Amino acid sequence: MKKMLFAAIALALAGTQVQAQDRGYDRGGPADPDNVKVAWADVLRVDPIYDRVQASSPREVCDEVPVERRADNGNRAAGTVLGAIVGGVLGNTVGKGDGRKAATVAGAVIGGAVGNNAGRGDGGYYTDVERHCRMVEDVSDERRVVAYDVQYRYRGDVYMSRLNYDPGDRLRVRVSVEPAE
Repeated sequence: MKKMLFAAIALALAGTQVQAQDRGYDRGGPADPDNVKVAWADVLRVDPIYDRVQASSPREVCDEVPVERRADNGNRAAGTVLGAIVGGVLGNTVGKGDGRKAATVAGAVIGGAVGNNAGRGDGGYYTDVERHCRMVEDVSDERRVVAYDVQYRYRGDVYMSRLNYDPGDRLRVRVSVEPAE
């Protein structure tokens, strides 16, 4: 009888499965929930698993840009008329007879053209500085922890599991006992 009891205990211990759990522990077991229990294992080693990840972060870049402002003098007509009058008067003082009339007309035409150009004026100049901003993406390679290889001891045996968190010094394990076939 003792031999059969010893064989049954040895068989039950041989069929013990120890698994590390994620934090979302579910009490339900394989076939019979009465054959599942929760225990604690001592963590021997935790090795982080790294992976390279590209991270991008947006940032705003602003520049000070000079802005050209054009002034419209609006004095074209006045400049043309004034230039024609001045040119006609100057042309009238030159020459005699028919030459005087031709010089007056030529002076008026030339004076009008000069006055028109003077009235137009080139109003372009830099007065303001505006701030222009745009978004840029900074991309960088980073090493991030994606998992942990955890080595732990439960009842003298050493196990290894990959977890998505660092368990600390102790790890909650689910122990299930099933007959070996």
